[in-house]
Amino acid sequence: MKKYILLVFTCLLFSAETFAQDIKLPAPKTTGGMPLMEALSNRQTARPRVFTGEIDKQTLSNLLWAANGFNRENNRTAPTAHDRQELEIYVVLASGSYWWDSRNNVLVQKVKEDIRALTGQQPFVATAPVNIIVVADTEKQPAQEFQFISAGYVSQNMYLFCASEGLSTVVRANIDRAALSQAMKLPANQVIIIGQTIGQK
Repeated sequence: MKKYILLVFTCLLFSAETFAQDIKLPAPKTTGGMPLMEALSNRQTARPRVFTGEIDKQTLSNLLWAANGFNRENNRTAPTAHDRQELEIYVVLASGSYWWDSRNNVLVQKVKEDIRALTGQQPFVATAPVNIIVVADTEKQPAQEFQFISAGYVSQNMYLFCASEGLSTVVRANIDRAALSQAMKLPANQVIIIGQTIGQK
């Protein structure tokens, strides 16, 4: 009996430790912001030597919703061919790599190590506050051209959000995908399409 109680207690501690690393984000603010034409006028790619500053949880929540959140019951802010919704968003922070559970607006930790340096070939990715990795589920959408198009919509949504909020961003395709996939512990059906770095101006 004592061994059973000890086993249950150990499992509970392990579970608590596992889930304690997840990050519950505040509800996204889906109104306001810069008018669309002004955001388009201000949209630009930043190429600083270093991406600085911190991105708070509210801003990150708003960014992720703008990128590919649900703006209707089962539909998103970014379109996909035949509504396959094949894209997944991972957020790579200093504290680890997280899968964004878009339904519940939770960052689910997948890796506890700082793997930011693997998110691209550029030196600034290693210290940037936020690196977004857009991943396609090949079981939902096997056609690579549609995966790329879908990722482009998501990237542009992030660009416009950053323009509206006065943030710096750059989309990146220069990634060692094999090394990053292994570090992120991605399943075989998930492939990395692009990365996007976000920081303060």
